[in-house]
Amino acid sequence: MLRKIRLFTAILLLTGIGGCYTVPETGRSTLNLIPEDQLISQSAQAFSELKTQAPLSQNLDHNDRVQRVGRRIAAVVGDDLPEVDWEFVVFDDPSQINAFAMPGGKVGVYTGMLQVASNDAQIAIVIGHEIAHVAARHANERVSHALLLETGAVGLSVATKDMEGFTRQALASAYGLGSSLGVQLPFSRLHESEADKIGLFYAARAGYDPREALRFWENMASAAGASKPPEFLSTHPSYSTRIQDLESLMPEALEIYRQATGN
Repeated sequence: MLRKIRLFTAILLLTGIGGCYTVPETGRSTLNLIPEDQLISQSAQAFSELKTQAPLSQNLDHNDRVQRVGRRIAAVVGDDLPEVDWEFVVFDDPSQINAFAMPGGKVGVYTGMLQVASNDAQIAIVIGHEIAHVAARHANERVSHALLLETGAVGLSVATKDMEGFTRQALASAYGLGSSLGVQLPFSRLHESEADKIGLFYAARAGYDPREALRFWENMASAAGASKPPEFLSTHPSYSTRIQDLESLMPEALEIYRQATGN
């Protein structure tokens, strides 16, 4: 019964509120099945809960850097994210080399990331990347794809209901593996690469030297060591791939930077 309800819900979404969204800076058309206001409301609630559960940094320098850089990046996003209630918070966890942004402009940076991003320009690369995820509505696209894949799984289950148990299980396993390796992981890597590009341009437009992106990802590679899985099994591109892609974008980013700074 639960699967039938999910399938019915998916059909309603596809026929009723599904729509396309054009990603800023890249022009890629994406499928957004979930009302963006719903994701913004849920994100605001989740962010408020996180602030009560995770320790907040009391380091004045860390907070000043993130606020200063974050506000400069937010100022150049403009029409890509209109009427956003920006909030930048530093979470005190040196073991977390991470940052995130949620729909609605809630941005978190862990103190572990501030040990790797060695200057304001590198912090701008990090925050620009995370804000780019929000501007591109990657969260909505991920949820939409997950819904479609779940709908496909329900359809497969219905279509194979008269088959032997082993055959049904094998087909379900093949579908799950194919969905992961063929759809979810590649799309996740696409989102990361797209956010790298958009975030690089945001940082340059805010007056931060985009060449620091290359140094930042070199720092990240050193911090990670040999622990990263093969790229095709990963949600993120390899560090070498990211650096190569950023190098190819650098002439355009430098032109944006020169226009922003007059240098």
